[in-house]
Amino acid sequence: MTFDPSKEIQKLQYFGEFGGVNPSITDSSTFTFLNTDTMSELFDHDMEGCFLYSRHFNPMNKYLSDKLAAMEDTEAAQVTSSGMSAIACTVLQLCGQGDEIITDRTIYGGTYALFKNFLPRFGIKVRFIDIHDEESLLENINDKTKVVYCESISNPLLNVVDIPKLSKVTKEKGLKLVVDNTFSPLIVSPKRLGADIVIHSLTKFINGSSDCVAGVVCSTKEFILSLMDVNSGASMLLGPVLDSIRAAGILKNVHTLPLRMKKHSENASYIADNLSELGLKVHYPGLKGHPQKELIDSFKNPGYGYGGVLAFNVGEENASRVMELMQEYKVGYLAVSLGYFRSLFSAPSSSTSSEIPEDEQKQMGLSKGLIRLSVGLDPDINESFEKIKKAIGKVRSL
Repeated sequence: MTFDPSKEIQKLQYFGEFGGVNPSITDSSTFTFLNTDTMSELFDHDMEGCFLYSRHFNPMNKYLSDKLAAMEDTEAAQVTSSGMSAIACTVLQLCGQGDEIITDRTIYGGTYALFKNFLPRFGIKVRFIDIHDEESLLENINDKTKVVYCESISNPLLNVVDIPKLSKVTKEKGLKLVVDNTFSPLIVSPKRLGADIVIHSLTKFINGSSDCVAGVVCSTKEFILSLMDVNSGASMLLGPVLDSIRAAGILKNVHTLPLRMKKHSENASYIADNLSELGLKVHYPGLKGHPQKELIDSFKNPGYGYGGVLAFNVGEENASRVMELMQEYKVGYLAVSLGYFRSLFSAPSSSTSSEIPEDEQKQMGLSKGLIRLSVGLDPDINESFEKIKKAIGKVRSL
């Protein structure tokens, strides 16, 4: 049976205390009890409908978490103050001193820095491999391996990971498969493909208005409760609490996510096709020449396209000037991040992937001439493409 995550989102309905169509914001850091027994019990285990302290959970964060769990078809979820905090809490909950993580070379620069520079301080080793090479994956698994980590669609090279194949390996070896699904909400449902834990930076497409920073971890109820354990839970003890007012804003924006993702994908596909026809090297999973197009077609949810992000190479000597002209011609903004209603663009080698050393950038195939473009909700996408074409043409003619 075809799974439509947008329908799962719509199934959940909440009502404010006075019948509002949006749940009322409980703007409190702590919560009252009618008796001491209930308070003591809540310190020991989760109780549906009861709240203790906002570092643990509050009503608005619970509403948003439930909505996102429904979208990812997981038992539960917990929202956090950023995508990086969601990643950090997850891996620190799963791994301790002496444990190992296997991840792809092609991952977001912030994640790379966490794995490469920070986790080793706690005795956690991370092995960076080509996650598409099953032989390399098997060679790097040992009795210390606890986690395989990847991105559904990688940042910034737009490679698609074979989640079902990875899941088969991790389940056989007793490992946890953690998937960052930030680039492909609604498009890919990693849990249904075998992932154990799904992470999003809510800052990007899910919120969609570039006005907050947030993240989420979606998984089994058992794992989410372990994150919130008052004695040993990473999210409880490290304290990455999402503000309830921000959670309320994201919750409202989730309802337009299906419409936005369809338009982002439609526009990005148009730009990718036309840039490719200009003879540029374009990275986009919807292109016929993309090495994993057949793979993503085999498991993506129908109706949402291939995502709103693409990358194209104009040459190291041209990238900066092309982006400056794109901003001058009002294509969008020279800025990091993605998922905004206006197009955003940057050179990842010197921005969002700058944490990765130059030699490793070359090894993963990241060129200094690559521009990452998060395509907006432009009503006339042909006009936007003509502006991009004009910027490229002007630089090339100099």
